[in-house]
Amino acid sequence: MPRTPHASPHLRVMSVLGLLAGLLLLLGMTFTPGAAAAPAADPVRVMPLGDSITGSPGCWRAVLWNRLVAGGYKDIDFVGTLPPPGCGQAHDGDNEGHGGELVTNVADQNLLPGRLASTRPDIVVMHFGTNDVWSSIAPDRILAAYTKLVAQMRASNPDMRILVAQLIPMNPSSCPGCAQRVVDFNARIPGWARAAGTDRSPVTVVDQWTGFSTAADTYDGVHPNASGDGKIAARWFPALSAVLDAGVPQDPGDPGDPGEDPAACTARFRAVSSWQGGYQGEVTVTNTSAAAVPGWTATVVPSDGARLTQLWNGSLTTAADGTATVRNAAWNGTLAPGASATFGFVATAPATAGTPAATVTCTGTAPAA
Repeated sequence: MPRTPHASPHLRVMSVLGLLAGLLLLLGMTFTPGAAAAPAADPVRVMPLGDSITGSPGCWRAVLWNRLVAGGYKDIDFVGTLPPPGCGQAHDGDNEGHGGELVTNVADQNLLPGRLASTRPDIVVMHFGTNDVWSSIAPDRILAAYTKLVAQMRASNPDMRILVAQLIPMNPSSCPGCAQRVVDFNARIPGWARAAGTDRSPVTVVDQWTGFSTAADTYDGVHPNASGDGKIAARWFPALSAVLDAGVPQDPGDPGDPGEDPAACTARFRAVSSWQGGYQGEVTVTNTSAAAVPGWTATVVPSDGARLTQLWNGSLTTAADGTATVRNAAWNGTLAPGASATFGFVATAPATAGTPAATVTCTGTAPAA
């Protein structure tokens, strides 16, 4: 008995595709078999950076994470080399909050670059310096450490967004002077942030001090309890959500990739010698970009009312508030990748000034196109 021929599976599939294409054309649409969907953007990587208040267990991070998710921020990734210590609620617990660490030690020992390389954050949320204040380290030295960490963040990602906290209050029974030292240090942070921020990599100050009670919001005068965790998260949320809403440039790429800052540099201050009423200092400018720069400009904000009065290996302009702008000399402006130039100066200082210190930043001149 003759058998009715059947279309092959391949022909049946093609017929269905043809029919589908015809229907789509009637609807004014097009159909391309095998077309790939556009790749989704990578999540924004947020590094919580600090000491035990951030990491041990740092449950404000869990509160903040869940508030962000509830607010519709889905494409975020908290990052850090430390695992979550557990806070009784589901959250992305990766963090960079190392219990007992001093920010000055992290800067002096260059601990941050390796942590940044492992996690590649787009945003850093930093509450750091409580142990330094406890240890009676001068605000100028802590702020100098902040400046170095910010430079290292930008070397990792020139578009880094940086949120820096004014520290929560501290009033442990074993440190009667800590409460006022936190107040004194916090008062310095906004001025430092204004000098450290750039259009490409802004620094935002988040007030974690106001409205926070060591009696009601900590369990030991230092570390937050559940009430304190809620208050800390509530202060971070609007600042972080504003950065996320504005959009964060991602994937800074490897050195030399298109879009990398062609004129990135860092500046480092060193006191050479000091005397009653003044000191000699020097600043080293280093080209951290992948291309040679034809020039550089450094900003020096001396502490304790000091003023630069003499300078060599550069040209000096001083603002009314004492902020010094130094531009390269003719012979030391061009810096190859990784190369440095140093300028020196003499500063006058009030008799009551402490150890010589200054906040220093720099920008490189972009190579001609």
